[in-house]
Amino acid sequence: MTSAFATSPDLLRVLAEGTAGATGDEFFRSLARHAALAMGARFAFVAESLSDQESRSLAYWEGTGFGEGFSYRFPGTPCARVAQGHVCATATRLQGLYPEDVWLRDIGADSYVGVPMKTTDGRVLGHIAVLHTDPMEARSEDIAVLQIFAARGSAELERLQADRRLREALAEISRLRDRLQEENGYLRDEIAEERGVSGMIGDSPAMHALSRQILSVAPSDATVLIEGETGTGKELVARALHQASSRRDRPLVKVNCGAIPANLVESELFGHEKGAFTGALSRRIGRFGLADGGTIFLDEVAELPLEAQVKLLRVLQEQEFEPVGDGRTQKVDVRVIAATNRSLGRLVEEGRFRADLYYRLAVIPLMVPPLRDRAGDVAKLALHFLVRFAKKMGRPVRGLDTTTLARLERYAFPGNVRELENLIERAVVLSSGPLLTIDATLLGTPKQAKPSRRTSKHSAAT
Repeated sequence: MTSAFATSPDLLRVLAEGTAGATGDEFFRSLARHAALAMGARFAFVAESLSDQESRSLAYWEGTGFGEGFSYRFPGTPCARVAQGHVCATATRLQGLYPEDVWLRDIGADSYVGVPMKTTDGRVLGHIAVLHTDPMEARSEDIAVLQIFAARGSAELERLQADRRLREALAEISRLRDRLQEENGYLRDEIAEERGVSGMIGDSPAMHALSRQILSVAPSDATVLIEGETGTGKELVARALHQASSRRDRPLVKVNCGAIPANLVESELFGHEKGAFTGALSRRIGRFGLADGGTIFLDEVAELPLEAQVKLLRVLQEQEFEPVGDGRTQKVDVRVIAATNRSLGRLVEEGRFRADLYYRLAVIPLMVPPLRDRAGDVAKLALHFLVRFAKKMGRPVRGLDTTTLARLERYAFPGNVRELENLIERAVVLSSGPLLTIDATLLGTPKQAKPSRRTSKHSAAT
């Protein structure tokens, strides 16, 4: 017994009235429902082709209401030829023709009619399928009516896809705009810091060795771990590595890992979506996203929480991450330079730093020598800071008192170059003549600093 469905004029009327005035998702829901009702069938769905092998439903009518959306692959199903642009109809014994299609058995389908939704230039965007649990023989005039509505469905789907592409393009423009704004902020900070920070100054053997290693390492994309005491100039080494690399025209994004609250580390590094957590009022691009194509400098990397260390390891290994609140994976092309004034090896032994991350960071270790191991550079550094601060403050200071210079060269500088810089700035502020004099009481005892760490001849800076 075949299904009793409407005559062609009735089919046309049912579909026309059912879909009149509807657009978007509502149109496809109405189309699926009324196609089934008009043909006296139990099931009908409208699907969008994702590829020549796969489709996803836009609306699915299952007799008494709409079912959940689904996706499926074409091979082994009655929709395979429809997806290639052909009209297909099977009046009965459908399951026997497609034994691999488990879904047909699950719904008890016995008959099928499928009509492709094609554009005017012949591209197949999707299809309409009507299925019934009894035999159903579609006449040519009925199929012609379904084709009319398939063309209407194709036009609506084409409009939706264009609208989808437009929204994606606008979202991409918004993302790029946000990134440019963030990058401009970083560039302004870079410019401001560049005006107030010296380059790598020094003629000592230790500095010559470090400079040679920087020039050797910079052209590669290998991860670098810069070690050294506080104030030795590890950030300057990172900047020199970036400027001597092929990434010099892209951002150098700096992250002070020790200054980020533990609960915000992941968001700061990888970004977050709006509403991902309390206080996430807008979408934010993380530091790795901003550094795409360039270099990221992770200062005080030893301060990263263990949970963040796991995700950093993934970025190093796979060059990909997921922003907080966004399940989509983002690919990045970033060179990582890390720095620490602590012994990561010791932290690994104490269980406070992951061993696998340590080995991944320390592909190329560089050691920045303390200032007490480069006493010959003290005079040049002191004069450099003197000129800068005298100009900035409008002081008529032209040089260093010889006694002061000798005192500086004997001093151990536990705070290294940063301590020397601050000392010269304070002295310039207090100066009253053309020669800068620093009182001995400001320096403490010459040997108050601990001995420097000695490294093997394979170390990066000795």
